[in-house]
Amino acid sequence: MKAVRMYKPGDLRVEDVPKPVPTDDEVLLKVMACGVCGSDIPRVLTYGAHIAPLTIGHEFSAEVEEVGKNIKNFKVGDRVTVPPLMPCHKCEWCEKGIYSLCEDYDYFGSRRDGAMAEYVCSPEENLMKLPDNVDYLDAATTDPCANAIHGLTRGNIQEGDTVCIYGAGPIGLFAIQCAKVFGADKVIAVDLGAEKLAVAKECGADYIIDSKEQDAVEEIKKITDGEMADVVVDFTGAPPAQLNAINSAGKMGRVVFVGISHKGLNLGDKEVDNIMRGQISLIGSWNSFTDPFPGYDWTESLKLFEEGKITAKPMLSHKLPLDDAPAIFQKIKEGGFFFNKILFLPHGENFDK
Repeated sequence: MKAVRMYKPGDLRVEDVPKPVPTDDEVLLKVMACGVCGSDIPRVLTYGAHIAPLTIGHEFSAEVEEVGKNIKNFKVGDRVTVPPLMPCHKCEWCEKGIYSLCEDYDYFGSRRDGAMAEYVCSPEENLMKLPDNVDYLDAATTDPCANAIHGLTRGNIQEGDTVCIYGAGPIGLFAIQCAKVFGADKVIAVDLGAEKLAVAKECGADYIIDSKEQDAVEEIKKITDGEMADVVVDFTGAPPAQLNAINSAGKMGRVVFVGISHKGLNLGDKEVDNIMRGQISLIGSWNSFTDPFPGYDWTESLKLFEEGKITAKPMLSHKLPLDDAPAIFQKIKEGGFFFNKILFLPHGENFDK
């Protein structure tokens, strides 16, 4: 079968490799769509992964091709999405049902071969059946949607809140949609550039701010008549945006960091005063897995897709064959072109749902 393999950072190859064979406790999946996550970009271009060579990719939807003899709840032909984390179920955090903090986990596309391939094997625990009206394209984005819901939940979003989203990438765009579903009164999206902000508007943002052209904090002050936001979520991981996020929160506001940074954050007098005097909560959000596995964030995502309240369609900027993977990552490295959610379709888009 064909697979996208990373040998080291910057060395990505499309190769023919043996088709995997499921164990008695696994299913073989025909991958229908696999997305590029924001975490895949530094993994492929800069940092590498835990093993090499490695088939990348962890955001995906699939059809069950073959089942091991111990599989009880799935059959050939079932349509699924696949949470990428495989928790150990033994550590303190697994015993508490907080699987995102598992201390000895496995993970598609970073610790084991992933789904940017024609086929992949998965344990039964990691399979979620798709509602009949949820297509493979939306289903492949369940992971970023679940991360968006997790961030909003960590921020204790309430009906009537003003919510500010920093970063209009796929997770931020889902956060905009979900914040509206959860009853936010105003949703403000902040990013750089008109193209991404146009998609944010299409996804339901009430206000958009181009922080390249405007002072985001001052604009939020105007929009809210000086009250600022109740919930601010940063999906960028960029220190300037993180600082702005802190300064965008009103009294008793909740600021949630979701974007992966790999950088330090120096808080100035203004940020420290805002945290202390406003009694602002600064909250971390990591992944999306709770009890019963994979948890509320995943089941709620599929439910919202099924009800037609959210969709990935406005953010799908590229739908590509696997052969294009090395070139598209090189374009990302070089910069200068617009992309949002990139999906690879290993078998083409020749499916009914």
